[in-house]
Amino acid sequence: MEKPPRASQETAAAAAEVAAQFRSLVSSEDVESIKQAQHLILGRLQDSNAVLTHFNEYSEQCFAEVSTDLASKARLLKSMKDDLDHIFMKLRSMKSRLASTYPDAFPDGAVAETMDQRPDLETPLE
Repeated sequence: MEKPPRASQETAAAAAEVAAQFRSLVSSEDVESIKQAQHLILGRLQDSNAVLTHFNEYSEQCFAEVSTDLASKARLLKSMKDDLDHIFMKLRSMKSRLASTYPDAFPDGAVAETMDQRPDLETPLE
């Protein structure tokens, strides 16, 4: 076997000296307490992860159960809105025909005020 070169022996000795210096900076008791704290934190994080995974699975299941019902209710509401819009359009048309046929039946401006008093649901609230 060949001997390693002198430079690598010096490097190894220097590395060993630096490692020894680092070990002398921190006591082994401190290192052991840090390891225990890290182990405790790891256990808590694993428990938290398990709880969050269970919660996510439960939430996904609940959403799957509710989403179809929610979609059908949304379609029903849209259909009801379209029906009500159609009804109000017909009522406005009937009011304007009545006002033009019997102008004396309505005081001036009363038809314009009562034509549509519903709030505009399409504009955002301020």
